[in-house]
Order: sequence, then C-alpha cells, then structure tokens
Amino acid sequence: MKKKILLATAGLLSVIVLGACSGSSNQDIATMKGGKITVEDFYTEAKKEQTNQSLVRNMIIYKVFENAYGDKVTDKQVDKEYNKQKKQLGDTFDTQLQSAGYTKKSYKEYLKQSLAFQEGLKAHLKITDKDLKSAWDSFHPEVTARIILASSEDDAKEIKKQLDDKGDFAKIAKEKSQDSTTKKDGGQIKFDSQSTTVPSEVKEAAFKLKNGEVSDVITTTDSSTYQTSYYLVKMEKTSSKGNDMDKYKKELKQIAEDTKMADQTFSSEVISKELKKANVKIKDDAFENILSEFLTTNSSGKQTTTDSSK
Repeated sequence: MKKKILLATAGLLSVIVLGACSGSSNQDIATMKGGKITVEDFYTEAKKEQTNQSLVRNMIIYKVFENAYGDKVTDKQVDKEYNKQKKQLGDTFDTQLQSAGYTKKSYKEYLKQSLAFQEGLKAHLKITDKDLKSAWDSFHPEVTARIILASSEDDAKEIKKQLDDKGDFAKIAKEKSQDSTTKKDGGQIKFDSQSTTVPSEVKEAAFKLKNGEVSDVITTTDSSTYQTSYYLVKMEKTSSKGNDMDKYKKELKQIAEDTKMADQTFSSEVISKELKKANVKIKDDAFENILSEFLTTNSSGKQTTTDSSK
C-alpha cells in the first residue's frame, strides 16, 4: 500500500496547477443555462481540498530541501532508487507511474527531491551517547536460522507437529514453505535485529531460541496490506552481543541514525529550521495554515517559523 500511495501522490498535482497551466483562468470548463464553470472556479474550490492542501505543503518542503541539499544528490543515486522501486513493483511499475501522472523524467525529479530531503535530515543528525545506549538495548547480532512460511494457520500447525515428531526442517521447508527466496536453501537465512528480510515477530521469536530449537507457530501482520502470515523458525547459529558496545560501534551508530531519521519530532524540528532559513512566506490566503505544523502564529495573526533550537 505504501508504494502505491507514493506513486499516487503526483496525481493530485494536475488538480492544483490546472488554473496555472490552462492559459487563462477564465477559460470555460462547462457552460449551462444560467451559468458556467471556469478554470478559476475550479481552482478556487480545489485549493480548499485537504489532499491539495497537503500536496502544496509537501511541494514547499521538498522544494526548500532540494534548493539547500540537491547538490548532494547524484544522478547515480537517483537511478539506483528508481531501479530499486521498479524492481519492487515489478510489472505494475509502469502502469502505476502512468496512472499517477508521472513520466520517467518527472518521477526521477521527484526522487531527487525525496533524496535531498533525506540529505537535509542527515545534515542535522547529532548522535549522543544516550542514542547509542538505546541502540545497544535493542541490538542483536546476526544469526543463522531457517524459516518456513506456511500457506495457512492450519498448515503451520500441521508442520509444527511434523517438526515435533523429528521432521527434517530443511526438507519440509523445501517442500512446503511459501517463501520463494529461502525455500530452495531449506529455509536458511541470516538476519540481525535491524534486518528487514523477515518480520519483526519472527526476529523476536528467533532471538529467544537456542541452537537447534524450533519456535511455536508465529503469527505476523503486514502493516501495509494487513495480511496475516504464519511462520516457523529454527535457530541454527545464534550469537550473544556480550557486554562490549565498542565491538559493534559501527552498527550501533547506524541504528541510532536510522532511529532518529524515522522520528517525527526530529523531522519536524529540522523542517522548521529549514523553512526559517529559506524565509518561506505563504502568499495565497487559501494556504495560510498549511505549514502550521511547523510554524507558530504571532499576535498579528501571521505565521512565523518556529526555531526549535531555542
């Protein structure tokens, strides 16, 4: 779902810029007895829609970050992200791109803005000892395990019975696992606490297992599709992180950075600072409140940028 929303965002752009792109705001869209609907009429109403309000807000923010950090984004990075999303969406990519109103060129321009936004967040990152300690608390080093993705809950329970009766996990994984990536290798997979190759519920269950142990049936729910899946996991080779944080300093720093980058409070603070630095001013009253999440209102009713560093 998230990928589809990402691609669908641009479809709203045609609504918000119709008045500017039609040559004349007085151009008729429709006529009827006793009246008519002009581009200006449509544009006035369109500006009130919450989706278009959100779109303009995002356009402003992305433009500010592109101006400030776009030079840090290379064409190679854009192409890499483009090809990554194309691979993830597979055969539906071109269709979604077209239905969202993007061309290959315009979508790459959007990706450049998105990457520039990420660069802007990174520029404000300051990792503290407290951040590293929090990363350490949630960190688990890489393990080697085997997983089976069952076709249903009943199938998972039946497989569990076979495993309890000394069934060969690798053999059953090759025969019955629905995970096409791992089944050919008997379900074998490596992951750590930050890996995204397996659901978090599977990781949590796996980290509690000793070598050779098999989990109970693990129920997971995809946050994008809300689809429920059923897994079994066998620990092949686990590892303890011990007590030496310095041994994993690089990994912990990356975890701390990723955590802060995903934090909404941090993002809002950075956006506020960048809007102030760019001296953003809203000229159209229809959009006067679109940056209220990042701005404060003074006694005159005009919005000013919050400097969160104070």
